[in-house]
Amino acid sequence: MGDNLIRLQHLLEKKGKLLIAIDGRCGCGKSRLGAELAEALQANLFHMDDYYLPFRFRQENWEEIPAGNMDLHRFYADILEPVRNGQKVLYRPFSCPQRRYLPEKVFLPAAVNIVEGSYSQHPLLANAYDVKLFVTAEKAVQTTRLQAREGDHYTAFEKIWIPMEERYFQHFSIEEGADCIIRTDTDPSAWEWRTDALC
Repeated sequence: MGDNLIRLQHLLEKKGKLLIAIDGRCGCGKSRLGAELAEALQANLFHMDDYYLPFRFRQENWEEIPAGNMDLHRFYADILEPVRNGQKVLYRPFSCPQRRYLPEKVFLPAAVNIVEGSYSQHPLLANAYDVKLFVTAEKAVQTTRLQAREGDHYTAFEKIWIPMEERYFQHFSIEEGADCIIRTDTDPSAWEWRTDALC
């Protein structure tokens, strides 16, 4: 990460704390980047995958609604609001496979907090962040990675999850609104910063 990590550290020194969102296309490296940044910056790391909306609360046409599968209001109340207020976080993941809430975890206040996952930069959440990163790759590279990672489950990504993500990205101009674009199919260390205020 090199110079990009230095840039974030300088911003942390300037602001005193940082809340970073990592959004982007599935299979392109959001989780890995989140883990690497969390280790380097000694940050709390939160996952959007832990905040899916239980099926009983989803609208009938949820697959057609950008982020219709996400519990965004709970995520804001449980994570973003206490983080912004310097309070501890009571983190209660929802497991889709088990269809139940998992035991609560406690995260103590930290100078840096990172949210990684698709839908993390939804307009209901976006204004809370200091830095918005968008991770992407060419379609062919994304497909190859997801096929290797998901095996027989790739069909669900092709038919449901990728179209839902793309609908969300387009509807809310997520990629265009990010502070920095990270292309993991070329040089993942060559971050494309777009926001002068973060220089």
